[in-house]
Amino acid sequence: MQPRHFTSLLDLSSAELRDLIHRATELKNLRDADFQPLKGKVLAMVFEKSSTRTRISFEAGMAQFGGSAIFLSPRDTQLGRGEPVEDSARVISSMVDCIMLRTHAHETVTTFARYSRVPVINGLSDLLHPCQLLADMQTYFEHRGNIAGKTVTWIGDGNNMCHSYINAARQFDFKLNIACPQDYRPLPSIVDPAHDRVAFFNSPEQAAEGSDLIVTDVWASMGQEEEQKKREFAFRDFQVTSKVMQAAHSEALFMHCLPAHRGEEVEAAVIDGPQSVVFPEAENRLHAQKALLEFLICR
Repeated sequence: MQPRHFTSLLDLSSAELRDLIHRATELKNLRDADFQPLKGKVLAMVFEKSSTRTRISFEAGMAQFGGSAIFLSPRDTQLGRGEPVEDSARVISSMVDCIMLRTHAHETVTTFARYSRVPVINGLSDLLHPCQLLADMQTYFEHRGNIAGKTVTWIGDGNNMCHSYINAARQFDFKLNIACPQDYRPLPSIVDPAHDRVAFFNSPEQAAEGSDLIVTDVWASMGQEEEQKKREFAFRDFQVTSKVMQAAHSEALFMHCLPAHRGEEVEAAVIDGPQSVVFPEAENRLHAQKALLEFLICR
C-alpha cells in the first residue's frame, strides 16, 4: 500500500482534516492515559531550519505514543555533504516508520515524499506550514466551534503561513481577508485556486472589519534577517494593534505561530491580551501532530 503524505493541507480531504482536528482534541483529553499506538515505531526528524515548537511537539508526541524520534541535522547526515535527496529518502525510509522535514525548499519535501516508502510530513518549508494550520484550526474549534462560514484576516507577509491559510480557507470553508504590502503578496499559484475565498485589502483595519479571527507572523522569517530593515519599512502600517482588533467582532480571537516580536507585527497589548490564544495554539501543535502521526502511521 502506498503511504499517505502530508506535504500540504491539500493532501487530505476536508473530511479527513476535520476528523484530525476532532481526534486531536480527543487525544488532548487522553494525555495522561496509557495509550501507546506507536509503540516500537520510529520517526526521523530532518531539520535544515532550527525549531522550538516543531521539534518538541513531534519528539514529545512520539514519546507519549510509545515510539521514538531521531533528530537529524545537515551536520549529522550526508544530506549536508551533498547526498542526493532521492538517495537519502530511499535510505532513511527503509529504516523508520515516518519522516518529518523542516526545510527551506518545498521541493525537498515533495522529492522525499516521491522516493519514500513511509509517510512524509512537511514540518515547514518556505512555501507551506500545514502542521501549524492543524493546530490553529484545532484552537479555533475548541474556543469558538466550527470555522466554516467565518471570516479570517491575515495581516503581514504573504509567506508560508499565509499560503497555508489560503489552503485552509478552501479546506475548512471560510473567507480569508489579506492585508499586506503589494510587493509581499502571496504567490498567484496559491491564490488563484482559492480566488472565491480570498480578498485583498490595503489596510489592516479594513481587512479586520467583522472578522472572527486575526492572524499574523513575523515580518522577516528565518533566512530573511538581512532584509529586516527593508521589511520594517514596508510593513510599518501592517501591525496588529488594539485598533485592528476593535474592527473585528468582539469575540474575535488573535493567533500567531510564534516566535513573536512585540512592537513589530503585533502590539504587546494584543498578543498578551484577552483575545489572544497564542499559547493554547502553541500547545495544540503537540496534540494535532499526534493525531496526524496516528492517522499516517496506523493506517
